[in-house]
Amino acid sequence: MAGHEPGGPRGERGDESHPMSLISPGEALPAGELGRVHFIAIGGAGMSGIARIMLKRGMAVSGSDAADSELLAQLGDLGAKVFVGHDAAYLGDADTVVVSTAIRDSNPELVAARERGLRVLHRSAALASLMAGRRAVAVAGTHGKTTTTSMLTVALQHAGADPSYCIGGQLVTTGLGADEGRGEVFVAEADESDGSFLMYSPWIAVITNVEADHLDNYGGFEKVKENFARFVDRVEPGGTLVAGADDPVAMELAERGRERGLAVLTYGEAPGADLRVTGFTPRGLGSRFDLEGVGEVTLGVPGRHNALNAAAVVAVARALGLDLGAVRDGLAGFQGAMRRLEPKGEAAGVEVFDSYAHHPTELTADLSATRDYVEQKAGQGGPSGRIVAVFQPHLYSRTRFFAAEFGAALGLADVAVVLDVYGAREDPEPGVTGRLVADRVPEGTAWEYVPDQAEVAAAVVRLAVPGDVVITLGAGDVTRLGPEILALLSR
Repeated sequence: MAGHEPGGPRGERGDESHPMSLISPGEALPAGELGRVHFIAIGGAGMSGIARIMLKRGMAVSGSDAADSELLAQLGDLGAKVFVGHDAAYLGDADTVVVSTAIRDSNPELVAARERGLRVLHRSAALASLMAGRRAVAVAGTHGKTTTTSMLTVALQHAGADPSYCIGGQLVTTGLGADEGRGEVFVAEADESDGSFLMYSPWIAVITNVEADHLDNYGGFEKVKENFARFVDRVEPGGTLVAGADDPVAMELAERGRERGLAVLTYGEAPGADLRVTGFTPRGLGSRFDLEGVGEVTLGVPGRHNALNAAAVVAVARALGLDLGAVRDGLAGFQGAMRRLEPKGEAAGVEVFDSYAHHPTELTADLSATRDYVEQKAGQGGPSGRIVAVFQPHLYSRTRFFAAEFGAALGLADVAVVLDVYGAREDPEPGVTGRLVADRVPEGTAWEYVPDQAEVAAAVVRLAVPGDVVITLGAGDVTRLGPEILALLSR
């Protein structure tokens, strides 16, 4: 678990010189010293959230994006100068330029910024600047980051803490993924995919779990674990580490935290957890469980994994000294984050959900939660429906690494429809297609491989019958299929 020097993981889009060279752990520059800030690709979920908080603080913000969007319009309404397309002239009189991992060195605005000697920051460094001077809570882990950060935000709001927050998704209730609060706490999702979570020095760090992922960047699981160890080392002296007791690597990191003198709180179903989850019981699209030393907790979102996420929230609230009764009430009212088993609607007796799950463990968690829901409906006199999983593999490298595991996870469904790979930042790899996953779906689960996305909705409607639950899964544009499926069902 020894640390290593900065600059290990590769940048997205295969560009090794950028942007990891921008991610160098150190002291964040306070946001007030950034001057006028220009964002390249301001319309992304993470970038737009940071820009929103800066605007709320009265900072001068501009930005460009390849395409127009509702997020650009919202930022414009808040006072940002926004541009569609990329041009060096859009920099204006900026002092600081913020880029994401996906921006290539050849971007004309980035080229001009470097020629002018402007300060260029990775997105994570800009977020770290906003967190400076606040009681920062950073939520990390291979799975559960977005939901845990979302739950924590809502629970702290309910408890009167009014935190600032920056989440990698959007809250169902508000549609926002970031906002400025009046309290001293700043809640942030800490992304390990490109090593950017090493920019943060939180007062409280959460590590939900640590598994092999983003191996295109890290090369192997040992490097993933090393970076999480370095993240633990960045927690402020006297701070707190909250760790998932059911995950062996998280428990190794908990011991590392103790050796550093951090306060450590563990949570989970494992015996010995400081906040132990027992008596988990599904209830429709929610659940109830007991948290030792706290009492009964109810949730309006499904799945055992969400009970664990909620336990992490209570652990953070305890470390912050908040009223746990108010926190439990906030958890009970939490309505979820978008694309996290999000209900999309019902037509012709078929319910449709959408999930961002793009790792085998995430597919397993969401399909298990969906199975609980389907079985409960049948037990209450409803139809004995099936689960129709519509899965789009994300990244050629991830598909190559985990094809067998994806296939096994889809075995939890009754019917699997597998799409072709959503390449995102990666170029195609010979022989790596969605068929690799489809061929590994186990016996007992019917499956179809539908590489043409234009044909997927019709294939799903042909397969689904009243009482079934359809769930679209993946981090790509599979999310667009839910409304199409519902529209075809309605006809």
